[in-house]
Amino acid sequence: MKNYQKYLTVSEFEKNWGFYVNTVGSAKVEPNKNYPNNREHPIDHSFTWDKGRILDGYYLVFITKGEGLLESAKTKAHNIKEGTCFFLFPGVWHRYKPHPKYGWEEYWVGFNGTYPDELMKKRIFTPENPFIDVGLNEDLLQLFHTLIKTVAAAEIGYRQIVSGLTLQILGLVNAISKYKTPEIGNQSKLISKAKFLLQESIENPVNLEEMVKDLPMGYSRFRKLFKETTGLSPNQYHLNLRLDKAKDLLTSTNLTINEVAYQTGFDSIFYFSRLFKKKNGLPPKEYRLGKHP
Repeated sequence: MKNYQKYLTVSEFEKNWGFYVNTVGSAKVEPNKNYPNNREHPIDHSFTWDKGRILDGYYLVFITKGEGLLESAKTKAHNIKEGTCFFLFPGVWHRYKPHPKYGWEEYWVGFNGTYPDELMKKRIFTPENPFIDVGLNEDLLQLFHTLIKTVAAAEIGYRQIVSGLTLQILGLVNAISKYKTPEIGNQSKLISKAKFLLQESIENPVNLEEMVKDLPMGYSRFRKLFKETTGLSPNQYHLNLRLDKAKDLLTSTNLTINEVAYQTGFDSIFYFSRLFKKKNGLPPKEYRLGKHP
């Protein structure tokens, strides 16, 4: 995970659109670190645990690793585990923090407008019950990745695009809360968590034996179950994720081939190009020029 935060100015056009995003970000908070790092956020978003804060918009926070605590004027102190989303509401005092022993990893999006006001008036999401157990949902993670990528690229019209992406996020979170899938076995949960962790590690090579230490399963058993479930070894699954991400970067950004290789965890551009051509039939440069089918 890369730390990223962006706070957006809001014009009358965005307000007239009826749904606008004012901040997106992600952060990895190591154990025993001060939280939040108020130097990285504007003054109206800064807070301390003792004082808490009140915001004037809606926010959705997705905790993907670790655990912590949230308390608000509408809820008692609540333990938050990985795989939990929580909402913050305008005008409602709140405070939250990661557990000092474990830290956490978080994604967030802040939004406002007449349309989200209507959703909240209809009690789609409520300040009395702001917590939603979404699990380590890969679709939700991918939407946050796309949201951050779109804001970072800042291409013409991106403000309305990120509003649409945020609405997708809200729709997915609502669907998960209303139509929970039947309980799956413990082994399936572990494989789902492994896939999620691999998705979070696209920018870097993964030490699978280290990763499996987070799962109550031996490495050999894990590899066998993973392949039975996905049809691929964990290494091949992760490599495919990285190469698919490279395809996306080649077609949607102006990054150099070297930068694309680096952002998908390849130290050698020659190794990257060879693997990319093997999977896609073309080297990265030709793929970018649109010579692919």
